[in-house]
Amino acid sequence: MKNPNLLILAIACVFVITPLSYANDVKSNETLQLLEQEKNISNIYRAYYPSIEIARKAAISFHAQLLEANYEDGYLIFELSPREISQLEQFDFKIEVARQYLQRRALKLEQMQQSMRKDLSSTDVTIQAVSGFPCYETVEETFLAAQAFVSDYPQLAQWIDVGNSWRKNAGLGGYDINVLKLTNQATNGLKPILFINSAIHAREYATAPLNLDFARWLLEGYNNDADATWILDHHEVHLMLQTNPDGRKRAETGLSWRKNTNQNYCGPSGNSLGVDLNRNFTFSWNSTNGVGSSGNTCSATYRGPSAGSEPEVQAIQNYVRSLWPDRRGPNQSDAAPSDTSGIHLDIHSFSELVLWPWGDVNQPAPNGLALQTLGRKFAFFNGYSPQQSIGLYPTDGTSDSISYGELGVAAYTFELGTQFFQQCSVYENTIKPDNLPALIYAAKVVRTPYVTPSGPDSIGLSLSNGASGGGVVAGTTVVLNATASDTRFNNSNGSESTQNISQSQYFIDVPPWQTGAIGQVMSADDGAFNQRTEGVSAAIDTTGLSNGKHIVYVQSRDTSGVWGAVSAVFLNITDTPPQACAFEDDFTTSTGWSNSPTSTCSTGAYLRGTPTLVTNSGVVTQVAGDSQGDGFALFTANNTSAGRDDVDRGVCVAVSPAITVSDSSTLSLDWFHGQRDTGDDNSGDFFRIEYSLNGGATYSSLLSIGDVRTQAQWANASASIPAGSNVLLRVSASDGSSAGDLVEGGIDAVSICPD
Repeated sequence: MKNPNLLILAIACVFVITPLSYANDVKSNETLQLLEQEKNISNIYRAYYPSIEIARKAAISFHAQLLEANYEDGYLIFELSPREISQLEQFDFKIEVARQYLQRRALKLEQMQQSMRKDLSSTDVTIQAVSGFPCYETVEETFLAAQAFVSDYPQLAQWIDVGNSWRKNAGLGGYDINVLKLTNQATNGLKPILFINSAIHAREYATAPLNLDFARWLLEGYNNDADATWILDHHEVHLMLQTNPDGRKRAETGLSWRKNTNQNYCGPSGNSLGVDLNRNFTFSWNSTNGVGSSGNTCSATYRGPSAGSEPEVQAIQNYVRSLWPDRRGPNQSDAAPSDTSGIHLDIHSFSELVLWPWGDVNQPAPNGLALQTLGRKFAFFNGYSPQQSIGLYPTDGTSDSISYGELGVAAYTFELGTQFFQQCSVYENTIKPDNLPALIYAAKVVRTPYVTPSGPDSIGLSLSNGASGGGVVAGTTVVLNATASDTRFNNSNGSESTQNISQSQYFIDVPPWQTGAIGQVMSADDGAFNQRTEGVSAAIDTTGLSNGKHIVYVQSRDTSGVWGAVSAVFLNITDTPPQACAFEDDFTTSTGWSNSPTSTCSTGAYLRGTPTLVTNSGVVTQVAGDSQGDGFALFTANNTSAGRDDVDRGVCVAVSPAITVSDSSTLSLDWFHGQRDTGDDNSGDFFRIEYSLNGGATYSSLLSIGDVRTQAQWANASASIPAGSNVLLRVSASDGSSAGDLVEGGIDAVSICPD
């Protein structure tokens, strides 16, 4: 739970918000019996796949049967019927009983039963529904968090009732279907819309929390982060956090619940009743004649008795149709115009995939190339496999059939992580940090998603003289630095065409798409625009700018003539010059950092230079370029290929010079950490940034990432430094006991400046 006060509020309100009949239903002896039924399931198998491409397709076609993915060791775990085993064997899968998984599953279900028996015999209303997963909000906590956002940010957030769940329509309790709409209501004009729904399949724990964390990033970032600010000023973000709340309440008890809870189908009790909502949408409902969904009411992919029969699907479809006009013709081959705005993301788990239409036929969608480009861009951030959503077999009646199939809006499915009940450590350390940047990128390019993603990104924006922090006096010349890159695509499933950078420009306060925007030229740092990644800069004359925050927008173009996504940074103008920083280091010159004699790694010692892009199996382990665009950072060696000169067997440690801090200050730095865990060891890999306030006697943690796969990208970390401190900084990267894992990391833009 992100906010302990919110948890207290949720506890106090849970029996007020949830009708008593339903609260009793999901914490009842019936649920204990359903858990017992799951314990007795034995048709669970390891399926060793012949290739990763076949594995990804199987994860799409057999998603309802998929229980776990272990891509490191080459197998998937499914719950399979004899017919489904035969289908997989036709694609050269080797099938064996998943004995270890069955043992772990039985133990976990027994623990859940014991916890529920304790809950049923207790009068303590503080018991949480999602036992063992404190990072995942319950349905009630999700709704309370959204309502708190509306209360805290009334100018930015609205909570809209768009329909009912099946149980609510049936008078059995249930929930409203709500959308959290985020935009600055004070800014006018037609705004492009990003719509994201999550948890349509109830057991997919990580999906709704990611959606909620995205809302939190936008709202808490407003007036604090320039990108969050301009997104909310000029775009709309609509979040359906709990798409299947009735089913989600069942899944919160530990049941592996997928469908809604419609008791008319395979009911009125048992753990197979309901309709698979993501097979019930109207545009392609049952279009594959029973191959892509099931007519068996007890099947996990039961499509419902008719297209759009379920109230939850009706709520989504009606809302989507209210957001965007229909811009695609009636024929399967009709493309939406390239200037069509809007993006629909359906957040699922699991399989580490980014998917786009079509899923019910093998041929590409008429906007297929543009969908592929944006899909590869999303996959750059999260490291997932980008591909069309057709599997070994087709699927039909899915959510993208309305947004793209009917209306022509760019539509994608994200499949997060490797398990339905993903552990919190994986969510916090991998899923959230890898996927939030993808959602932010979607919010940036939603105006023209079929065009902008093929253009270069403008990243690593910085302003000199502390202009983004304490600010500068009007008239001060401020240097703007950035990096323009046309290479930020995931090419693990085909290669995206890239071009050299041809131009970069900046705008102050008026974004480039608005009337009156005046672009100012930025120069290539090496003197010529002739590469796919360029450091760019410009000197900004701040004469005449009013006091307060200004937004500086940066946009870059490639030689194909396409302008890429906009990024922004705050420029603060003040009457009072800020105090001098105690320490600033962009690593363009040596300031006294050194490799510590305590280092034990065989390779990977830190150096000052420009990182080059390194990937392995779709995972970026070393970033391309520094964070500021000046060409320098401090990082572990400089690799040109995966596994060459990365950290091996031990810990590489770098230490800063001693820094005297007179005033209360903020330590800030940019960092990246890339890791591809090949499975040769289970512990010992980490990346840490620490600081000492007393000359190295004891260190506090600024950042600590454990033994998890991590997609390398620049991020920021900060800490408060009290006055009168003698500061040392320490950066450590470890490969544990074996040399097989790929571990890399680095820092840039280090500063300790007065508050």
